[in-house]
Amino acid sequence: MNPNLSDWDDDLPPEPEEAYQDLLRALKRKSGFGLFFVQCTPGEADKFIVKLPQEIPQKKIAVLRFVEAIDNLYQPVAEFVKDKQVDILLIKGLEYSLYKYEKRSFGEITEGQFSNLTSVPHILNHLNQQRERFRDDFPISFVFLLRSFSINYFIHRAPDFFDWRSGVFELPTTPEVVEQESNRLLLEGDYEEYLKLSAEQKIEKVLEIQELLIDKHQPDNQKPPLLFELGNLLLTASEYEAAITSYDQGLKFKPDDQEAWYNRGNALRNLGRNEEAIASYDQGLKFKPDDYKAWNNRGIALRNLGRNEEAITSYDQALKFKPDDYKAWKNRGTPLNDLGRNEEAIASYDQALKFKPDYDDAWKNRGNALFNLRRFEEAITSYDQALKIKQDDYEAWYYQAAALMKLGRWREGNSSISKLIEINPDFAREMFNIQNKRILTSLLRKLGLQKLAKIGTNLLTRIGFRR
Repeated sequence: MNPNLSDWDDDLPPEPEEAYQDLLRALKRKSGFGLFFVQCTPGEADKFIVKLPQEIPQKKIAVLRFVEAIDNLYQPVAEFVKDKQVDILLIKGLEYSLYKYEKRSFGEITEGQFSNLTSVPHILNHLNQQRERFRDDFPISFVFLLRSFSINYFIHRAPDFFDWRSGVFELPTTPEVVEQESNRLLLEGDYEEYLKLSAEQKIEKVLEIQELLIDKHQPDNQKPPLLFELGNLLLTASEYEAAITSYDQGLKFKPDDQEAWYNRGNALRNLGRNEEAIASYDQGLKFKPDDYKAWNNRGIALRNLGRNEEAITSYDQALKFKPDDYKAWKNRGTPLNDLGRNEEAIASYDQALKFKPDYDDAWKNRGNALFNLRRFEEAITSYDQALKIKQDDYEAWYYQAAALMKLGRWREGNSSISKLIEINPDFAREMFNIQNKRILTSLLRKLGLQKLAKIGTNLLTRIGFRR
């Protein structure tokens, strides 16, 4: 019979210190098979692992640690306890098996939702199905050291196994432990490193931060940096709405945090909410007027809104504070192109390339400005430079083909088109349009450009070809 999931927390005494003493008494008395679930942080778990043999010296205690996901617990346990006398087996790291098979969105995680789970991680299916084997084959007290998140998973998705529990206990914590765990996460926090994490690793970090935020020992003045760190992590996962919520919560406590306003603006811009993004950048610039990154990204948002003159002014502000910001020089060229100020755009791209000669986007956009000025030979040279740096830049191949055909260099243009088709056939179909025109198709075939004829000839119309 499944447990009543609504009152599972009756197992938890009101005070963690009492729970700890209850756990010790239960483990001392228990002989044979038993299931104990202990809620704790990883740091608390490590301390408990060291302390427990001192508290219960009469019992043989062993530790089975996991550092990656598993689908089957029975086999590792069987191999681990073979030819050993074990009374109590502490199991740490099972949560990795839950992160791997987490099916919810980050938004649901940040809202603490469990009822919407549509699938069961393999490890919990295994435990549900194999509980009799654990009881019959292992006369051991199993102690699962888990976060509250993981215990919730057992409650909702492994009720058959959880039903045999001998108790759920919460290890006592202290303000010092909470501070140590918080500082560790903040010191480890790095946006570029977050980008490298897998989805389950990001989920793990999110849940770590969330649990520290709600800990009763967490002081209010420590919450803003954790909330901002959570926002940064969610930003790298493209969970922009959840990131904005986290930044907003942190800014209630610390409204003068310029970096939070800046990152919040980035999240809004990625959602296409450019007006709000600009307002967020402006708030941050009140506290740090020389933040060149904020001025640069503010310019991007303005350009997205078609406010090109304002965008140029914003880029100029970025360059005032960091004259060698090659991204701002490149970005500044885009609204200049949009305004038909191609010579100025080229000068801006040249500045970007002065500071970063291998900046492929700057070479490509410079080529476009030269194309607009009908300086096709120079445009081709610029596209060639872009393609030396990034050979799979399908847009550069397309623009290069257009410039070559403008000069009547059909065979070379076809070679560029062939490369484009090889790299990105969808883009080729979109740009060339399969609605072929009979006359142009015939002309292309006569010129021996069958491949171009097959995919469409609308390119010639798009680049201004006149018969």
